[in-house]
Amino acid sequence: MEISQIITLIVAILLIGFILWWFFGKHQEAVGTAAVEQGSQETNIVVKGGYSPSTIVLKQGVPGKVNFDMKDSTACLSHVVFEQLGVDKDLTKQKVTTIDIPTDKKGTYNFVCGMGMFHGKVVVK
Repeated sequence: MEISQIITLIVAILLIGFILWWFFGKHQEAVGTAAVEQGSQETNIVVKGGYSPSTIVLKQGVPGKVNFDMKDSTACLSHVVFEQLGVDKDLTKQKVTTIDIPTDKKGTYNFVCGMGMFHGKVVVK
């Protein structure tokens, strides 16, 4: 086996390992918690190459709002969709878009970008 073949084999193995880690590896997820102030709770999600944090925790029984702070002009991220709530908001109309989240019962509300490529969730506990 020549040195170029060995190098090619090593690069291929490293690339396969990276692809497996990227798609199947356990990635740490940022979780945000809303602060309760004056009988309501509000939190921010920055929209830039995805959602940060991608998971928000709200307290049950306290009116909740999630603010999407648009910092990315990607067409995919221009909309946020909460299918369970019937919400499809255009995030490009204003810098920060606020969405009211029902907190009357415990549950998880998943949201995605307009193309379904980026995901997040709001958990009511």
